[in-house]
Amino acid sequence: MAEIAYKSEVEAVDALASSYRDLSKEIAKVIVGQNEVVKTVIISLFSNGHSLLVGVPGLAKTLLVSTISEVLDLDFKRIQFTPDLMPSDITGSEILGDDRKFQFNKGPLFSNIVLADEINRTPPKTQAALLEAMQERSVTVNGVRHKLPSPFFVLATQNPIEQEGTYPLPEAQLDRFMFNIPLDYPSYEEEVAVVKGTTTIQKHDLKNIVTGEQILFYQNLIRKIPIADNVLEYAVNLATMTRPNTARATDSVNNYISWGAGPRASQYLVLGAKCHAAINGKYSPDIEDVQAIAKYVLRHRIVRNYKAEAEGITEEKVIEGLF
Repeated sequence: MAEIAYKSEVEAVDALASSYRDLSKEIAKVIVGQNEVVKTVIISLFSNGHSLLVGVPGLAKTLLVSTISEVLDLDFKRIQFTPDLMPSDITGSEILGDDRKFQFNKGPLFSNIVLADEINRTPPKTQAALLEAMQERSVTVNGVRHKLPSPFFVLATQNPIEQEGTYPLPEAQLDRFMFNIPLDYPSYEEEVAVVKGTTTIQKHDLKNIVTGEQILFYQNLIRKIPIADNVLEYAVNLATMTRPNTARATDSVNNYISWGAGPRASQYLVLGAKCHAAINGKYSPDIEDVQAIAKYVLRHRIVRNYKAEAEGITEEKVIEGLF
């Protein structure tokens, strides 16, 4: 076990921070810019959470996920979500074997990293097939529960809802994602570097940086990191402030939000803050660590009302008003 390699938890946290730096350098061989996106995805992996990458086509969302899978020593499967995709195409199904008995044929969900590509291009019925997998790390087919491999991550990509031919993700589905990570267009200099690197025969030889055993160890380590009561209470307070018409709601929330974040947001704020502190060489998170990941945790868990849409008030602007 990886746990034997470290004399203390302080040394283990240092190893986590080192692994993060090595992962970032290796990913940067292929992905130009998007440093904040890469950092946030790695935080979700170390925190045992799933991530949703949101952006228009052509921003290297799929390339980012496939690159991460290459630098991690894990099994990887890609599912292209389409309007005709069925739940059994994801989870697997029972087939009649040569011995005249039904056998379970595993679907692509049975992998360590699952790329759910363009997840909002499939109807809610198929999207819902991911709910049990993302929360329970298992799938149930014909009443039989099948456990998924460990570690298990869903990294989904999504085109903005305004794009033609998409379906909005159900709120229960969105809540299963630890982070909602927006991708923006690269800067001019970054785009020049991208075009230079992708219009030649240059190839990148990526190395495996972290094993599945190490990731499981880091996930357990994150939960052991101590957090001061005032920081934990700040995280919980941040989530409760997003709930309109409650004691802690701000005027902005009451005016512009119809539904706020649930308790899972508080949990992810704490776990994300712990990991954010660890990769930055700190042994306990502070309020700044909570604020650093708050937008990614809360963005998809609050629902704007018609007044907010009419006045152009974004979720980010409401969240910024909570700090």
